[in-house]
Formats: sequence, structure tokens, C-alpha cells
Amino acid sequence: MGPDVHPRPLTAAAPLFSRLRDYLEAILVAVVLALFVRTFLVQAYVVPTASMEDNILVGDHLIVNKFLFAPSRVPLAWLPQRPVRAGDVFVFKFPDDPRRDFVKRAIALPGDVVEIRDKVVYVNGKRLAEREVRHGDPTLFAAGRRDQFGPIRVPDGQLFALGDNRDSSNDSRFWGTVPIANVKGRALLVYWSSPPGALDRGLAGRVADFFTRTRWSRTLRAVR
Repeated sequence: MGPDVHPRPLTAAAPLFSRLRDYLEAILVAVVLALFVRTFLVQAYVVPTASMEDNILVGDHLIVNKFLFAPSRVPLAWLPQRPVRAGDVFVFKFPDDPRRDFVKRAIALPGDVVEIRDKVVYVNGKRLAEREVRHGDPTLFAAGRRDQFGPIRVPDGQLFALGDNRDSSNDSRFWGTVPIANVKGRALLVYWSSPPGALDRGLAGRVADFFTRTRWSRTLRAVR
């Protein structure tokens, strides 16, 4: 006596569904991995202002190391981590508008005393040797806080940040210190750079601009 039911023959829909499921699983894994990398490891940023020139130019695309300064509660103990140090170039949420990201140099740490006299920065009474700093006119001193500032003591849990393009930077001289909790990561390197307006044309123009307007000498340039 034969079986009461017969196995249903496979159709083309079955392997098609299986392939779709595999593709969806692969996409889901890729999305989760990308979110993990972006949240905890590295993130890309484009620089829109000249506040860090000549170290970082308008149109530089940066890779930012997010795990180096990660808070201890983040489970990344297998990666190197340390606090922000004076001299680090870092990305942070602007204290007055956390939706905006700024990139500056950490000049002073919690407890340090900062003073600026005739454009020269002093931390704890010692003059800083600032190799990357640029001034529009190093002999022209403004009476305002741009060139004359402090002294102030950096509060606990805060950082004092300045732009390298010192005469054209909106920084801690004007809006105060940066909460360490606002720090997003250390600027690591320039992965691509082009002048403003490049790649704004149509497809053919974008392809041409990529080859003719890319600042190739800045590719993979470490942020100092």
C-alpha cells in the first residue's frame, strides 16, 4: 500500500526564496557591521571651514578614530584606548549645538591654566611650541580675546580647544571649553581631498573632477 500523501515536488520558487533569504541575511550582516564600525571604530567627516589650515584644508575628507577616546563603558578593551592629550586634533560635538561637529586641537586639559598674550599661548605659565599654527599677520595684535585671553583654569571634565588657523577660528576663546563627554574621536588621516565645488557637476563632470581636481598629495596624509 502506498503512502497516504506524496511529497510535494520542488518548484523553481523554493531555490529562488532561498537565494533571496541568503541575500537579505548578507545585507543585514553588512548593515549591522557598518553600524558597529561607524558607532565604535571609525567615521568619515568632510571639513567645511578653514579653521585648521594649513594642517587640514577645506574639502579634506577625514577618517576619525572613534575607539581611541571611547569611554570605559564601551566594550572595546581589546583596542588601544587613552584619554585626550594636549596636542591631539579631535572631533567633537559643538557645545552650543550638539548637532554640529567641530574639529580643533586640544590645547589644555582639566586643571590647566591657559593664557594668550599677543597671540602666544601659555599653558601653566609655559609658552607652547606650536609648529602647525598659522597667523594672518603675526605682528598685528587685536585687543579682543582672539589675541589676548585669560588666564583661565580649565574646569574638571573639560578641554580647551583652538584652531590651527588662529586668526580665523571659532573656538574656546569665544564659546568656552569642550566637555570631554562631547568628544567623538581623534582625526587620523585624510583619505581624500578636493577643493570646494569639485564633483558638483553631472556624472561626466564628476568623473573628470575626480581625476583632475583631487589633491593627490594629501591622500592618506596623517593629521599632525
